[in-house]
Amino acid sequence: LYTYPDVIVVCGDPRYLDDKRDTLLNPCLIIEVLSDSTENYDRGRKFEHYRSLDSLKEYVLVAQDKPHVEVFVRQGDRRWVLSEFSREDDVIALDSVACSLPLKEIYHKVELP
Repeated sequence: LYTYPDVIVVCGDPRYLDDKRDTLLNPCLIIEVLSDSTENYDRGRKFEHYRSLDSLKEYVLVAQDKPHVEVFVRQGDRRWVLSEFSREDDVIALDSVACSLPLKEIYHKVELP
């Protein structure tokens, strides 16, 4: 399965499948912006594939039609724990990249329905 995430972050040196360098093997953070046409795929088969990547620590889903972000974090026992953010004053901690992001920054200048 080949996918093209909306945002991908690598911690350390990137590793590729081959010399084409178009298939990254070691992302630590992947972010997808949900749309009506991709939401089921992003939550289903694509996330199932991403979970097989040992390097992946966090998977983030960003709603485009309302202020709502879901962060899935891999635990030491390989379980994934979900945290949801939808309040304007919420701050999202992305520990895999030592970053925190206020929800209002994600949606700054975005016109919501």
